Amino acid sequence: MDTPAPTVYLVDDDPDTLKALQRLLQSAGLQSAAFASAQVFLQDHDRNAPGCLLLDLSMPGVDGLALQRALAQQGSELPIVFLSGRGDIPATVQAMKHGATDFLTKPVDDNELLAAIDEALATDRHRRRGHAERDRLATSLAALTERERQVLEQVVAGRLNKQIAAELGTAEKTIKFHRANLMRKLRVRSVAELVKLGERAGIGAAPQV
Repeated sequence: MDTPAPTVYLVDDDPDTLKALQRLLQSAGLQSAAFASAQVFLQDHDRNAPGCLLLDLSMPGVDGLALQRALAQQGSELPIVFLSGRGDIPATVQAMKHGATDFLTKPVDDNELLAAIDEALATDRHRRRGHAERDRLATSLAALTERERQVLEQVVAGRLNKQIAAELGTAEKTIKFHRANLMRKLRVRSVAELVKLGERAGIGAAPQV
């Protein structure tokens, strides 16, 4: 199934600004959706949809920083580019500290704005690939038998087939069989790949203290 095209979400209480931004994004071949307030955006936005948020800092009611906090409370990881009509250093620091990808001052250069949006969309793609990989890995690990999981833990720990067989009280050829099965299920072709995958999954990691 094709991945939906990302959307640049625009939240600004100035209708002229929204229209100008949408024209710019359309000329750049980007899909956009405009909202006149943070409240409307919170009501209508699907946090699972790909894209980024171009957000005005100063708005009546719920301002940009408040919307950023509300999205974080909802578990949203939507990258945010802030726009401000003034150079507000404390607000800039707060926005960046809470995960904004950029903070631009109006009037902003079109090329600078498009570059910031491209970076935000790239951040979103990277996060989504990471989540998809973790989900795929969790599903694959769940398909392992208890014995295959034990063999995986031993392989990640750096033990040889003979050592694993002795540890688990079985024949070396049985360990080879289990290792081949788990490598097939996890879709890796070498022990090095298997070890890296196991480490990404936290298998064999040192306990937290």
